[in-house]
Amino acid sequence: QVQLAESGGDSVQAGGSLRLSCTASPADYRTYCMAWFRQAPGKEREVVATISIAGVGLFYSDSMKDRFTISRDHASSSIYLQLNSLKPEDTAMYYCAADRTFRPRCGDEDTAYQIWGQGTQVTVSP
Repeated sequence: QVQLAESGGDSVQAGGSLRLSCTASPADYRTYCMAWFRQAPGKEREVVATISIAGVGLFYSDSMKDRFTISRDHASSSIYLQLNSLKPEDTAMYYCAADRTFRPRCGDEDTAYQIWGQGTQVTVSP
């Protein structure tokens, strides 16, 4: 059974940066699309970005697209989310997710992902 472990969350001031990491284990377990979701207190979980097995990333919000970067490293079975110019509204628990099913296009709904990490907290103060 593959497991995902996120790290990199922290408390920062507005305008700061963080780099979130998500590593799958065992390392040789194949996953296809992977994604970052986030959930703020009192709000529904929302997709931040997806990344295909070929490393093609896709964001679903212009605000996040302009400030965040998603990347993938197969050698380390990891994906990363670089968060720049953070805003208080980015405060949330960030989750990594993996899809074990090949799809021609990565899903942007949480139901498309079968494996989830425990989350890493990002808190941005004004």
